Amino acid sequence: MVQNPREEMNNKTMNGFQWFVIGICILLNVIDGFDVLVMAFTAASVSAEWGLTGAELGALLSAGLFGMGAGSLFLAPWADKIGRRPLILLCLLISGVSMVAASFAQTAMQLGMMRFVTGLGIGGILASSNVIASEYASLRWRSLAVSLQCTGYAIGATVGGIIAIALISNFGWRAVFLTGGLATLFMLVVSYFTLPESLDYLLVKQPKNALERINVLAKKINITPLQQLPTVTMTSEQAKSGLARLFSPKLALQTICIWFSFFFVMFGFYFVMSWTPKILSANGMTTEQSVTAGVLISAGGMFGAALLGLISSRIRIYYVQAAFLALTAILIWLFVNSTGSLMIAFILALFLGMMSNGCVAGLYAMSPAIYDADVRATGVGYAIGFGRVGGILSPLVAGAFLDSGISSLVLYGYYALAFVAAIIMVLSISKLKNKETAQLHFQQPTSA
Repeated sequence: MVQNPREEMNNKTMNGFQWFVIGICILLNVIDGFDVLVMAFTAASVSAEWGLTGAELGALLSAGLFGMGAGSLFLAPWADKIGRRPLILLCLLISGVSMVAASFAQTAMQLGMMRFVTGLGIGGILASSNVIASEYASLRWRSLAVSLQCTGYAIGATVGGIIAIALISNFGWRAVFLTGGLATLFMLVVSYFTLPESLDYLLVKQPKNALERINVLAKKINITPLQQLPTVTMTSEQAKSGLARLFSPKLALQTICIWFSFFFVMFGFYFVMSWTPKILSANGMTTEQSVTAGVLISAGGMFGAALLGLISSRIRIYYVQAAFLALTAILIWLFVNSTGSLMIAFILALFLGMMSNGCVAGLYAMSPAIYDADVRATGVGYAIGFGRVGGILSPLVAGAFLDSGISSLVLYGYYALAFVAAIIMVLSISKLKNKETAQLHFQQPTSA
């Protein structure tokens, strides 16, 4: 029998090295969370300094998301070609340098350009680190591992909000961008010395010295070393280019559903994360109170992503994800009606953060399981990239509605519907996976 390291890794108990790799991925997401939402926390200060309209501020908020979409679409697929590790290192350099440059911006146009470049790097990091976390986890704990990786985003956003409050008060908004850039460059150094390449990538792509590198990892993971590299056979379907492969007969419907799942969730999520402090401030809260509410939403995300992962180790993730989506829609409606009571608003902000961040974590946990290793980063990258289209449109649509005089109650109601639409997509993926599993079980006896 040909040895299968991936199968052995799937069924073994996870050891300290595997959790260490997932820990590095969490730290990468901490940096990303800080870098992404720094614009939301500095929005009021930037807007006041340059006298921006709602539409102009919305464009600034969307610039980073636009870059993230481009990074997910055009940079992340290279992780399937050159490796997960090299791409992450390159993207950390891009993000760190552009964040530092953003702190010296003198116009909204300059800041927007730097936000786009930062987004490019973050888009590549998010997809690749998500895939590494999935590939280093055993089958039982995969959803938890990816969900924990997603908590890093909420941790970064929470720490970013706390740091932003202190830095803006003492040094101005530029100091927040400078701090984020230096932290990103520091993480580049940490990753260079500690982040390993994906075992799945080495097995499938077999780059130079692949056998030696695999066996070094095998010793650390505590699985059986290989005597020789496995033979890689390529079917006609696998010979297709990355994007064409995603729309092969086997994957097309699942690809469409996961894309639109990301789109709807990102459309609602980035409205909640990007516009909540600004809207609360416009509805009577002080700048500090509104930013605090935003921080609480991010803080709730730290628990929500982990909670989803824990539940998913016992209940099928598609059903857990659907429940989180439904609760998020309900909490959005409750939150916007609670602004008259500061304490209730803060409590609901915490729970809204738990559920909405849990929804994002669920998508990151679901998406790698759809694709094989040779196209996994491409599949996840394109799904995230399509989701970024929703994230890009979200602040722009919100800014236009607010400028037209629409009430925040009605606006939040519209955005709650996005999470309801995502439920349909997630349950459709579940149905397709059930059908795929049934076909495999049917075919196995005939091939014996």
